[in-house]
Amino acid sequence: MIWIPATVLATIFQVARNAAQRSLMTAAGPWGATLVRFLFGLPFSLVFVAVALLFLPVEPVVSPTYLAWCALGGLMQLGATAALLTAMQRSSFALGTAFQQSGLPFAAILGLIVFGDPLALHAWLGIALATAGLAALSWPKRGQAAGDWTAAALGTLSGFCFAISANAFRQAAIGLDTDHPIPAALITVAVVQAMQSVALTAWLAIRDKESLAAAVRSWRISMGAGFFGAAASAGWFIALALAPAGLVRAVGVVEMPLAAVAGRRLFAERVTLAQWIAGGVTALGVALAALG
Repeated sequence: MIWIPATVLATIFQVARNAAQRSLMTAAGPWGATLVRFLFGLPFSLVFVAVALLFLPVEPVVSPTYLAWCALGGLMQLGATAALLTAMQRSSFALGTAFQQSGLPFAAILGLIVFGDPLALHAWLGIALATAGLAALSWPKRGQAAGDWTAAALGTLSGFCFAISANAFRQAAIGLDTDHPIPAALITVAVVQAMQSVALTAWLAIRDKESLAAAVRSWRISMGAGFFGAAASAGWFIALALAPAGLVRAVGVVEMPLAAVAGRRLFAERVTLAQWIAGGVTALGVALAALG
């Protein structure tokens, strides 16, 4: 049951990472803020690997399939992170986190349609509850332009991409070394972050030098985001190597109240009683769907 505390710790570090990244949004933009998670997190991930290899054996099997799963998960995670940060900027820190949770039930529907994976009745109930909760969370506030669903759409897209990446990372870690899941998970974190760092740094160097420079200038915040990001990824990858992605995502719902508290303390954001209720309905729906 190591995967449960690993997931809880991952959510704590993830909230801290998201908060650090959000503070970089104004200067570095969504892609610059996304980059710091990987580029500044890579050195910490390599340290985690080195420490793990001192105490745990590993017999990795690096194959084209393994690298393909890493690349797919890494690409989806890049897009998901940028979409999540933009959703948080356009709504709030807590609501952006809530929107992100929608990925699991929508991924369940995609799994049924594309892969023929059956869903239990309680899973369909969970999907319905999550959809209702998200609709309530994303309903425009009084005075807000009717039909302004951008934050909800971006948050939902983020959740969907995170759901794909979670399954891809699980397949990668299992494929690397089934008998030694923890070091395999940490090695996979480092491999994925190396891919993401090279790809996104090169893209920003060509297309958006200002965002790249802003991320580097804010190196103190970027280092914090990198550390929290590496620690969060280590926790998620370890959990995914030990348990199905659905179960891990269900436990990961504890991120929602943590994000609400962080948003209130760090960004002076207020969550109304109606939003708390809608968030609770969404969390229940996601948990039910995850257990399907």
